[in-house]
This record gives sequence, structure tokens and C-alpha cells, in this order.
Amino acid sequence: MSRNKLHHWIGIGMNEATSHRRTEITASIGLVIGGMMWGLFWMPVRLIAGLGLPGAWAGIVIYTIATIVLLPVVWINRKSLRTRWPALLVCGLFTGAAFSLYTTSLSFTEVVRVILLFYLTPIWGTFLGVTLLGERLTLNRVLALLLGFGGLLVVLGLGEGFPWPRNPGDWMALASGLAWAFGSMKLYQMEFVPVSEQVLAFLVGSLFVTFVTLLLGGSTLTTAVDPGVFVDAVPYALLSAVYVLPMLYLTVWPATLLAPGRVGLLLMSDAVVGVASAAAFSGEPFGWRETLGTAMIVGAALVEVLGARKSL
Repeated sequence: MSRNKLHHWIGIGMNEATSHRRTEITASIGLVIGGMMWGLFWMPVRLIAGLGLPGAWAGIVIYTIATIVLLPVVWINRKSLRTRWPALLVCGLFTGAAFSLYTTSLSFTEVVRVILLFYLTPIWGTFLGVTLLGERLTLNRVLALLLGFGGLLVVLGLGEGFPWPRNPGDWMALASGLAWAFGSMKLYQMEFVPVSEQVLAFLVGSLFVTFVTLLLGGSTLTTAVDPGVFVDAVPYALLSAVYVLPMLYLTVWPATLLAPGRVGLLLMSDAVVGVASAAAFSGEPFGWRETLGTAMIVGAALVEVLGARKSL
């Protein structure tokens, strides 16, 4: 190979590497912004619930309107949906379950508890990496597990016996983080699928899981609703959809490009904004125990991600 050709191929490789780094940086910034939007998501959920749509109904209204708004975009990609729907179905069930359980949990427990229980996600990611992807269990990962579960024990209270989640909202928040760990792994494996299709699967999966939750939970999760309330809630749900769709795009697109561990870390911006907004606007308590638990769970994510980077 001549020197000129060699320089040409080296230049192409360097340009591709630079482009890849820029894409990762852009995706990372987008994910931080998306996480911050997640931190305020409890506000429209509580607003719609306050109109007379308690429990899981608030989420159903938001998902339905958001899906309707997205349909024209999806119609353009209808041909590819016919071939990709099996893979989208699996991914959408996991990501949708995470969104559904997270949203519903906001009506049954404190915002702070929802956020902190959800953000055990990096710990589940470590477990999945070791058991399903054949990753090595390092000292850093063991420390991350100890910090994460230690933070969970602190947040849920050490002075009242073993601190199991104390209500349906706590359990749903915990389950939503586990579902997101699976879902983000599937998104990373399906980077070839257009983001609009992934967001649609996200929303459809959310609707399906929420209806199943209603059937299983019955009166525990909701009460009878006057049909007229749904009509009154439409304008608010439409405004919520305008907020939710960019939030989902800024979550799904980066998750198709970034490793699940890094996704979990960058989404911690949700925890910062969510905890602060809940303390400021909802009057929910946030004392030394919640502060310590937050620090331990965030520390677990940092240890996991930084440890994984060192092993590369």
C-alpha cells in the first residue's frame, strides 16, 4: 500500500473515531437533560390524579394521548414496523413496564422513595451483566452492590425491623428499576431500530402493563371513575404528552448508543431534580436518612460505572 493510501485510511479511521466520540458526548448530554425531565414528571402525574383520576388512571390517560400524538410519525415507518414488531414487542414490554410501574408508584408513595428505589437500576445492571453477559464480578462491582443495598436499607428505615418496601408504591418503584435494567439492555442491543419506533413500543408497552396492573390490583390501585373526568383531563394530558414525548426521546435515543451502566449513571440527574423538587413543592420529608441513602445509591452507580471503565 502506498504512503498516500495509508494516510488516507488512517484519516478515515480518525474521523470515524472523532465522530463516534462526538455522538457519545451528544447522547450523554441528551440523557442528562432527559433525566432532569424525569425528575419533574411526578408533577403532571399528581396534577391529573388530582382531577379525579387516581392510581393507574393518570398514567393511562398520559400514555394514550402521547401515543395518539406520535401516530403520524409512526405511520411513515409503518412498513418497517411490520418486520420489526417481534423484537419491539419484547423491548417495549420491559421499557413499558418500567414506565408504567414508575408512573403508578407516584400515586402511592413519596416521590423521594420512588426515585431512590428506582435508582437501584445500576445494581440490577451489574447483576445482569455478570449472570447473562458473562462479565467478571470484580471488587468494584461487589462494592457497588454493598453500597446500593446499604442505601436501600437506610432509605427504608433500619429501626423498624428489616425494611421491606412498605406499600404497593414502594414495590412498584423497586420493580420499575429492575424492568428498566432489562429494557435498557435490550435498547442497547437494538440500536438499529429507529427511535420513533422504540418510543412507540415504550408507550404501547406502558399501556398494556398498566391495564394488566389494574386487573391484578383491582381496588387496591384505583377506584371507579366518572367518565366525564376523562374529558376534563384531556387538555392536561395533551400538555403532559408534549412534555413526555421529548423526555422519552431523550431517554431512548441515548440508551441505544450508550452502555447500560453509563445510562444508569447519567440518569441520576433525575434523582437530583426529583428529590429537590419534591422537597420544595410537595412538602415531602427529606432528612438525614434520605440524604445518606441517596449518597450511597449514587455512590454505587459511580463505583459500578467507573470500575467497568477501568476494566476495559
